[in-house]
Amino acid sequence: MSTQFRFSSFHPAVTGLLHGGDYNPDQWLAYPDIIQEDYRLMKLANCNAFTLNVFGWSAIEPEEGRYEFGWLDQMMDNLAERGIQVILATPSGARPAWMSAKYPEVLRVQSNRQRNLHGHRHNHCLTSPVYREKTREINRRLAERYKHHPALILWHISNEFGGDCHCDLCQEAFRQWLKRKYGTLEKLNHAWWTGFWSHTFTDWTQIESPAPHGEDQVHGHNLDWKRFVTDQTIDFYRNEIAPLREITPNVPVTTNFMGDYPHMGPYIGLNYAKFGKEVDVVSWDSYPTWHHDAQSTADLAADVAFVHDIYRSMKEGQPFLVMENTPSLVNWQQVNKTKRPGMHALSAVQSLAHGADAILYFQWRKGRGASEKFHGAVVGHSGHEHTRVFREVAELGDILRRLGDIQGTSVKPEVAVIYDWENQWAMDDAQALKPREKRYIETCQAHYKAFWKRGIPVDIIDMDNDFSSYKLVIAPMLYMIRPGVAERLEQFVQKGGTLVATYWSGIVDESDLTFLGGFPGPLRSLLGIWAEEIDTLYDSDRNSIRLTSEALGLDGTYEAREYCEVIHAETAEVLAAYASDYYEGMPALTVNTFGRGQAYYIASRNEDRFHQDFYDRLAQQLGIRVVLDAALPDGVSVQMRSDGESEYVFIMNFSEVSQRVDLPEHGYEDVLGQQPAAGELILPKYGFAVLRRQAIRYNRA
Repeated sequence: MSTQFRFSSFHPAVTGLLHGGDYNPDQWLAYPDIIQEDYRLMKLANCNAFTLNVFGWSAIEPEEGRYEFGWLDQMMDNLAERGIQVILATPSGARPAWMSAKYPEVLRVQSNRQRNLHGHRHNHCLTSPVYREKTREINRRLAERYKHHPALILWHISNEFGGDCHCDLCQEAFRQWLKRKYGTLEKLNHAWWTGFWSHTFTDWTQIESPAPHGEDQVHGHNLDWKRFVTDQTIDFYRNEIAPLREITPNVPVTTNFMGDYPHMGPYIGLNYAKFGKEVDVVSWDSYPTWHHDAQSTADLAADVAFVHDIYRSMKEGQPFLVMENTPSLVNWQQVNKTKRPGMHALSAVQSLAHGADAILYFQWRKGRGASEKFHGAVVGHSGHEHTRVFREVAELGDILRRLGDIQGTSVKPEVAVIYDWENQWAMDDAQALKPREKRYIETCQAHYKAFWKRGIPVDIIDMDNDFSSYKLVIAPMLYMIRPGVAERLEQFVQKGGTLVATYWSGIVDESDLTFLGGFPGPLRSLLGIWAEEIDTLYDSDRNSIRLTSEALGLDGTYEAREYCEVIHAETAEVLAAYASDYYEGMPALTVNTFGRGQAYYIASRNEDRFHQDFYDRLAQQLGIRVVLDAALPDGVSVQMRSDGESEYVFIMNFSEVSQRVDLPEHGYEDVLGQQPAAGELILPKYGFAVLRRQAIRYNRA
């Protein structure tokens, strides 16, 4: 497959990278001089796009049926006159007080069955016919009013969807969802294993959502509730976009996702892999805790890169938008540390390197009151441009302008890591291993990091994705195996692919019922092993694995910690064995030849050095291409975007010291400096370079 990686812009009016963010002029209507000053500052900050109307419902409809669009009309027109494009939000993330008072059914009911009072955001019932009708009506009016407006490039639907409602309407919707899924109570009772503790249901009306003072120990029940909440959120979203699709069919829609979001505070998580199929362009809100004392800058950068790659992979490599990030700090961490000089530009360039076509902020101007008045912004309470933050934002805007040619470019990795939301939910609920710290996403990131450090692009996919385009698929802790997944993995390996699986895989089916006949369940013949038991180690415990085969060209010993699975090789070859404890000498690393491919099994959680050595050797054997054929210093990351003719190589220094990178002979051009680049490249602390070279033509099996 040739390297034709450029995607068309999501809107024909978008011809470069977007830079701007959330603007809330509705909060400043009593201060017209400030709004006028904002126009001047926007130009100085090199901003070209703003999101309007997030949480703007009460400003548009201050009383039921009375609409005041004048302020928004003026804002849209004034931005258009200045060449600034608009991402227009629907305001459903927070409803006006008059609606809560007149229609209390729109307010959410908590899992303890207590209805919320008016307040906060996302405090609305996803099922309420009233709220659905009201959102459709306000969205219809927005679409009719601005359908031909030259500034409009994208609809931003609501804001950071999340949470669940346990009202009577949602209870009945849940029962109907279950009826469609299972058909009969007999099938539901079996899938949920309700005979445990005599919880068998004899009537559909007996089923309620999980509750802290009721049923919350039936794992299939908990899992289906989370699936229902995702489906109900998507259904609510579809209700929102229906009038927009009808009236503005050529204006795409998005909604801003939040990291990996399996759960967050009181909110129940959403399956973004499923939700991502519903949006035209993927966007997410990126808020890394840079300069944290518990993690190095480089380690955090690898974790952030993993999440960026989730969103680039969500629509087969289509570029995504960073819908929110802070230019300085946030106000909701335990310690709200500012970004050090240089980090804002570096973190933004990292977003671009992994596929972003926009760097947008929350927020443009700090508000005077309420909970986010101290959240970072481009314009602080001083109200002028003479600040470090403003200067760094303006400098980044100039960089984005000079990098405009990368808009629409992407990359097609040869490696994929499976990270699956439903697998996360089920594993988190399992009362096994370390019940509160199984660290599933951290485990996926640990495997990913070996490629990040080497400069090998990686897709992050869920287990329902197509595997056929990859040379190597890695499936850490694939606890749940949904129907068809094992068969597709077998086909992938049978045709010459390489699979790496780990401990705690193939344990349960889609209903969270354990597989009978032993683990790894339906993966047993593919992996050529069976798992007898798994030993959970205390934090102070250590074991090690010792290489016993020269098949990979590796030797030596690596530390194992936290989990050591006791496995038996059936058709697999043993490559490493445990060095101590009662399972000393038993297999710790195996490989099974299956058709034209191979399937590896890692039985223990090992130190990062093992991942680096193991995957380096595997990548060499499989002929997986690296972006830059050079030794990379610790903390230096290399990524690439391509349009099929040119390749844009991003070299980023996430270490705390200056680093040197030796460039191989290739004819590089420094995109930001517009000078030929050769020999050595010196990157200061938090420094970066973007180099262009002619695309290397290659084909993949």
